[in-house]
Amino acid sequence: MSEDTNLNPTQVDHEYGGSEIEVLEGLEPVRKRPGMYIGSTSSSGLHHLVYEIVDNAIDEALAGFCNHITVEILEGNAIRVVDNGRGVPVDIQPQTGKPALEVVYTVLHAGGKFGGGGYKVSGGLHGVGGSVVNALSEWMEVRVHKNGQIYEVKFARGDIVQNMTVIGTTDHTGTEVVFKPDPEMFETTEYDYETLHRRMREQAFLNAGIRIDMADRRPGKETHESMRYEGGIREFVTYINRNKTPLHENVIYMSGAKDDSMAEIAMQYSSDSYNEIMVSFANNVHTPEGGMHEEGFKRALTNVLNAYGKKMNVLKGEEKVSGDDCREGLTCVIAVKLTEAQFEGQTKAKLGNSEMRTLVNNIVSDKLEQFLEENPAVGKAILDKALTASRAREAARKARESVRRKTGLESGQMPDKLQDCNERDPALCEIYIVEGDSAAGSAIQGRDSRFQAILSMWGKMLNVEKARADKIYGNDKLYPMIVALGAGIGDEFNIDKLRYHKIIIMADADVDGSHIRTLLLTFFFRYMRPLIERGYVYSAVPPLYKLTRGKTTRVAYSDQERDKISMEMRKDNPNAKVDINRYKGLGEMDPHELWETTMDPERRTLRRITLADAVAADSIFTILMGEQVEPRRDWIEANAQFAANLDY
Repeated sequence: MSEDTNLNPTQVDHEYGGSEIEVLEGLEPVRKRPGMYIGSTSSSGLHHLVYEIVDNAIDEALAGFCNHITVEILEGNAIRVVDNGRGVPVDIQPQTGKPALEVVYTVLHAGGKFGGGGYKVSGGLHGVGGSVVNALSEWMEVRVHKNGQIYEVKFARGDIVQNMTVIGTTDHTGTEVVFKPDPEMFETTEYDYETLHRRMREQAFLNAGIRIDMADRRPGKETHESMRYEGGIREFVTYINRNKTPLHENVIYMSGAKDDSMAEIAMQYSSDSYNEIMVSFANNVHTPEGGMHEEGFKRALTNVLNAYGKKMNVLKGEEKVSGDDCREGLTCVIAVKLTEAQFEGQTKAKLGNSEMRTLVNNIVSDKLEQFLEENPAVGKAILDKALTASRAREAARKARESVRRKTGLESGQMPDKLQDCNERDPALCEIYIVEGDSAAGSAIQGRDSRFQAILSMWGKMLNVEKARADKIYGNDKLYPMIVALGAGIGDEFNIDKLRYHKIIIMADADVDGSHIRTLLLTFFFRYMRPLIERGYVYSAVPPLYKLTRGKTTRVAYSDQERDKISMEMRKDNPNAKVDINRYKGLGEMDPHELWETTMDPERRTLRRITLADAVAADSIFTILMGEQVEPRRDWIEANAQFAANLDY
């Protein structure tokens, strides 16, 4: 489907200056309550600092003045962001009598995004980005190329340490921001290249034709990539589906505009996937909790496919396909741009503008109907997939009812393989999912039965990546776990009924154990995703080695720790013999060993499973558990160097 022309209502056709910078209030609260502005002071908040500065550069791109952005991680985990936009205003801001460049980075809620003069469309709704980053940085330097001159200002923890100064001449325009996060404010100041790289790639997809360079300059970690996608979100969908078999070759693209708002949608179904991936954005800001733009798309898609099915005489009488059926195997990217974006909170997780529901609904209603009329073979394939999903959903309902009758799902009868705990408050309870009867036996004897439950599993469980919901219910490996957790699965999942708030996967530290973990995580990801989103899923970290010298015994969780402990145990006698044994499995450990090393809350190590990026997680699950052999082989070859850390 061709792209509409003249769809840039966001273009700004004039220079913006200090008079368009409006001051709302001061900066003081940021260092006291940083979580209010960047979500948290953990790694996610650390990376959010970069996003705030990049968002400012992206806003220049939206206004039509920037086509090249560079993001670099420097030695010492400082960050440099450079753009070739107009440059932050350097003239006097009327309300303060100070250069706008100083005001933007030292006053909260000061920006060119409130009155509509500097920007028509902006992701920086609150105008706090630059000042918040400044307040939470040990130091920050900003250099602006403008009016043929280079202007520089320097800050430390939010305060100006060098007023705006002209330091040279220039033949271009743009802004350079360099900052170092304040270790006093963050749990960690170590940047993860791949986290930033994913975000920058996302922005390159969303802004067709803009070049974003991402580089890591830290010694020993040097890498860089240049990203530019002329196909925009169409290429984004192709990228997400790169390890899947498409149901139809070309990505379906739709776009439209009304007044100062626009929307574009790209979508493609996969023939070998049963899972829905919907990624949405408003003004280039990811909206992981969806909002009105997603609602408009879902409603229109369901209505169009049902109307098409009636017209083609595929759906008879009152027969319908549900919204879930219509979205099975669908990958969709929705991007909207609007002048007065209403987000929920500074972290902008959900879009609240009801007019975007109407706009997206109208675009999809008109253009998808047109596309199906012009491409009947694709239309039939999509409708067939939805009908197959509908039949599988009905089969799943019957299987679910059968499971309830056979397993006592509704009666509260617990499975034989579960050794429950005495505590009944889910917040205080934890369940260990243990592979193998011998390991489960040690865990049962070694546990604290007041709050620790043990569920024994045996053999390889079903690969849910290759199975529909109707195959999940009644599976002899899965239903004991479904019953034990008590919250149901899929669209019936209810986290309020969950019986344990710590679900700990305890498998051997070998390839088989890694496979079991992956299968379980695939199941949780597909059918109980809120468990991971709430942070309830963990992986136990059992020791790899047992070191003995005389009557002294210690354990090590890595090769490096093994070598370190071995040296420590020989410190008084370099020639002393230290026996080093590698644990072959959890079943080798005595109950007290398992308790002391892996289950005692005072001494154990747990790895919390997170979903920092649903798209990346979905891709990895598809590679490891899906039908395509080549991507899995490539991934294994690329990651073989990390095989020693399968346990982590």
